[in-house]
Amino acid sequence: MIYNALKLTHVLSIIVWIGGMFFAHFCLRPAAQQLEAPQRVRLMHGVLQRFLGAVAVAIVLVLTSGLGMIGAVSIGSDGAFSMPLKWTIMATLGIVMMVIFVYIYFALLDRLEQAVKSSDWSAGGQVLARIRALVGVNLLIGTVIVAQTLLM
Repeated sequence: MIYNALKLTHVLSIIVWIGGMFFAHFCLRPAAQQLEAPQRVRLMHGVLQRFLGAVAVAIVLVLTSGLGMIGAVSIGSDGAFSMPLKWTIMATLGIVMMVIFVYIYFALLDRLEQAVKSSDWSAGGQVLARIRALVGVNLLIGTVIVAQTLLM
C-alpha cells in the first residue's frame, strides 16, 4: 500500500514536470512569439516563476517518493536487494535533469528577473532562449527516462 502511494506520487510529480515542459515548449512559447518583446518577456517571466516553483515541489516529491520506493523494496528483500538497471538509469538521468533545473531556477530565472526589472527586453529574450534550450534538453531526457522505464 505504501509502495503504491509512493509510486503514484512519483508518477504524478513527473507528469507535472514533463507535461509542463511540453506545454511551455510547444504551446505557450510559440503563441507568445506573436507578442511584442516587453509583453512576451513579462508573460514568460510570470509563467516561469509559477511553473518553476511547481517543479521545485515536484522534484522534492520525486526524490522522496523515489527513495521511499527503493527503501521499501530493499527492506522487503532480506538483504539481497540489487537496484534494477532501469532504476539506476532513471535515477542518474533524473539527477541530471535536477541539476539543469537548479541552474535554470537559481541562475537564469534571476537574470530574467533583472532583465524585466530593468526593461532590458533584448537581455530578457536572450535568457529566455537559453531557458528554452535547457527545457528542451530536460524534456528530451525526461522522455528518454519514461520510454526506457516502460520499454525495458
